[in-house]
Amino acid sequence: MTAPRMLLRGLMAAALVLPLALAGCGGDDDSSAGGKTELTFFWWGGEARAKLTQQALDLYTSKHPDVTFKTTWQANQGYFDKLATLTAGSDAPDIFQIDDNYLAEYATRNVTEDLTKYKDSGKLDVTKFPESLWKYGVVNDKLAGLAFGENTQGLVFNKTKLEAAKQELPKTGMSWGDLITWAQKAGTATKIPGTMDPSADYKAFWVWLRQNGKQFYNGSQLGFTKDDVQKWFELWKGARDAKATPTADVIHEGNATDITKQTVVTGKALTSWVWANQMPDIQKNTKDELGVVAYPGDPSAQWARASMYFSVYRGGKHKDAAVDVINFLANDPEAGKILGTDRGLPSNLDIRTQVAATTTDPAMKASIALEDELLKKFGPSPSVPPKGHSKVKTELIKAAEAAQFATLTPDKAAEQFFSAAQAAVSG
Repeated sequence: MTAPRMLLRGLMAAALVLPLALAGCGGDDDSSAGGKTELTFFWWGGEARAKLTQQALDLYTSKHPDVTFKTTWQANQGYFDKLATLTAGSDAPDIFQIDDNYLAEYATRNVTEDLTKYKDSGKLDVTKFPESLWKYGVVNDKLAGLAFGENTQGLVFNKTKLEAAKQELPKTGMSWGDLITWAQKAGTATKIPGTMDPSADYKAFWVWLRQNGKQFYNGSQLGFTKDDVQKWFELWKGARDAKATPTADVIHEGNATDITKQTVVTGKALTSWVWANQMPDIQKNTKDELGVVAYPGDPSAQWARASMYFSVYRGGKHKDAAVDVINFLANDPEAGKILGTDRGLPSNLDIRTQVAATTTDPAMKASIALEDELLKKFGPSPSVPPKGHSKVKTELIKAAEAAQFATLTPDKAAEQFFSAAQAAVSG
């Protein structure tokens, strides 16, 4: 989902002028032909998401007949190219979906409306949200987006195969070393490598850093050193040497974000390192029963991460109306029932309880149960990743795979990644 760097910069620079000019025109202008307000709404996703979103918007219109919607959606690929084009021109959407790869980038270029005043006045109600979740939408002291789903890191494991081999199941709170020892033993018993190697996975590295008193980012700078990366790569070299993980070619397959490529789905490892809300989709792709626990180590290193946000265009003419819509989608029980967990576990905890009580999907119940368990243990949210984050993620995969295939030592791979990551966030 990464937009080409040069395209994004050029288009976003152009977008800077338009929002500032329009924002200087004063407050909302909700006058439209025939007394109607038409809001444009843009998101990514598949047909199922489009259908559910349209149903929720139709519900809003039934309760607010003067507000209608012009909706546009598309698949993930190319979405941010299109969004950059729209925000640079006169056709920018009033409401758009965004994630933490780009929220800071758009916010610092004044594309997103600061929602703080709406939150403070109660027009945007976050009182039922975990505090760390809505705060994960703050960029430079401005609320740039409303978190529209909660997520956290989840270690998904093959319960069927482990129980058949009479092996202990992984548990929340086990150390990283214990997890690798467990994976080695379970792999021997099942003849399947115990765990996917997550050294290329930024979210696993991020949790490990927080458990070691570091952050992935400190503001717009890296929060770790080259030595931290080397220790991380060496940890997983040891796991590979101990045959606790698959071979490098299989790890490469598992590094893909496609659900169908996850090693717990392909049967090439007993665990996969994913976002917890992916559990239901992963379960649909295997006949074996799966389970999910937190990542190894102290679970307080995990946090309530926004699976995605809705942001309001700063240069739009109908900002008050747009805010009312996203408030409705997040907090109205009927809308919550329609939208379910398509964009992650509902941010509103009351809506989440409602969804959990009505779902018949065991994998969804497991995902919600993990999130509810960790909600009591979550640490404070980190700052939203700065611009360059997508490039940093790509460079981590590149360097980790060099170590996995042994074309570089952990030391040299760490040096490569750290240098490239510094350039990405400062460029």
